[in-house]
Amino acid sequence: MKKKILILAGGYSKEREISIQTAKAVFKQIKNNYECRILDPKNGFIKEIRRFKPNVIFNALHGRYGEDGYIQLILENEKIKYTHSGVKASSICINKLVSKKIFKKNKILTPKYLILKENFRQNYNKIFNKVSNNLNFPVVIKPINEGSSVGVYICNKDNFLQNLKKLNNEKEILVEKYMPGREIQVAIMGNKKLGTIELIPKRKFYDYKAKYDKKAKTKHILPVDLSENKLKEVENIALKAHKITGCRGITRSDFRFSNNKFYLLEVNTQPGLTELSLVPEIAKFKGISFFSLINWIIHDASINR
Repeated sequence: MKKKILILAGGYSKEREISIQTAKAVFKQIKNNYECRILDPKNGFIKEIRRFKPNVIFNALHGRYGEDGYIQLILENEKIKYTHSGVKASSICINKLVSKKIFKKNKILTPKYLILKENFRQNYNKIFNKVSNNLNFPVVIKPINEGSSVGVYICNKDNFLQNLKKLNNEKEILVEKYMPGREIQVAIMGNKKLGTIELIPKRKFYDYKAKYDKKAKTKHILPVDLSENKLKEVENIALKAHKITGCRGITRSDFRFSNNKFYLLEVNTQPGLTELSLVPEIAKFKGISFFSLINWIIHDASINR
């Protein structure tokens, strides 16, 4: 009998559409080798899981409730094998403050930053002065726990407050020193370095549209034009970050290469697996087919992650 694979997709985050795209791409790859279906985790979804009785749950959710430890805790309680990182690593990596503290503690460079709490709405001028004095402009602002560059803005003095007000519904906001330089991303597979890719966006930076819209025409550079030593350096940092945050399965670490130094922005515990996604592209360059990548992820699934 074929193994049963249940793909969780959709969910409640702002990355819902990307999650569905990932799930469809995964389903297409494995439908002939496994008995599989896609499930959107809405109310009562645990009953659906128990009814289907999957051997493995392929977690294709992105963003809040999908890669923040929430769904992972439910799956641990159900004692069903699932893919990607577990409860602790997921909750660490989606929280940009917690992960940055871990990076700094382990001597991994990350851009200088400030955290704005809920009371930031009370005095915008005070916030402006604080950012100007501590970080100087330009800066990047982003929600503390979203992925896929959702709600990310590069700000100068003139548009900082205008962009900040767009994030009024957020409880906490990360304000980060903008690092000019090259966009370098590294994929880790298990505890091994899978490979590195460089992105040259036509847009201001590798934002949501640059990631998922073909019309954005982001350039993907493989192999990356770095010396052997520099390539080894950035891949070693990514592997170190993967390990110290307790990640499992595949991760993708996002870097800025600025003034000959690598600055780690974040570790993505559930990178997209769409036709435009970077991890499948890196894997293909390394001779690993999309099916083989997905199949590896499925066989890597476990509980107690």
